[in-house]
Amino acid sequence: MLTFDLASRRTGALRLLCIGAHSDDIEIGCGGTILRLLSEHAHTEVQWVVVGSSGERDQEALASAESFLADATKRDVVVRNFKTSFFPYVGEGIKTFFEELKAKSSPDIIFTHARHDLHQDHRLISDLTWNTYRNHLILEYEILKYDGDLGVPNLFVHLDGAICEKKIRLIMNGFKTQRDKDWFTPDAFQALLRLRGVESKAPDKYAEAFYCRKVVV
Repeated sequence: MLTFDLASRRTGALRLLCIGAHSDDIEIGCGGTILRLLSEHAHTEVQWVVVGSSGERDQEALASAESFLADATKRDVVVRNFKTSFFPYVGEGIKTFFEELKAKSSPDIIFTHARHDLHQDHRLISDLTWNTYRNHLILEYEILKYDGDLGVPNLFVHLDGAICEKKIRLIMNGFKTQRDKDWFTPDAFQALLRLRGVESKAPDKYAEAFYCRKVVV
């Protein structure tokens, strides 16, 4: 299996852009990878964007981002209130918002939803990420769900047990409004981490997986 460093030979700050359709998507999809990058790179700047949130979930999104980004050199957390489950029907406004994002930063790595995700909000966010950022490293994360759309990822980030435990703990503590969902459980999150660890022969058993469609080595 070939390996490469997501931030090799970096002298300045590592700039990350994390985009999620809903208030827990980033944490579930790439929270462990963010925690690992923050632990390995002393100067990391993160722009954390939640596109659709409302009510109590606004505060959950802000508080969770602060918890995950505690070690970031600089963080910019943006929570917008586009109507969830209706993104394809209000796409013009979200597209305008993406253009505003692009004008503010030029990230080294972008984390976004997978293109084949069966949730319509997730798919639109993925499409607009690619439409807006045409010369960036984009890693598409996965989110387990009832629809059964997990695929065959081609990029894995190995994680140790401590990071996985922290990721799951922060998610469970941060999103109490989601605890009534049957898939929102520690064992479900750990199971996917373990499965991706098996597929990538992770030395510490766990990994997060991504779809990388374009990369220049």
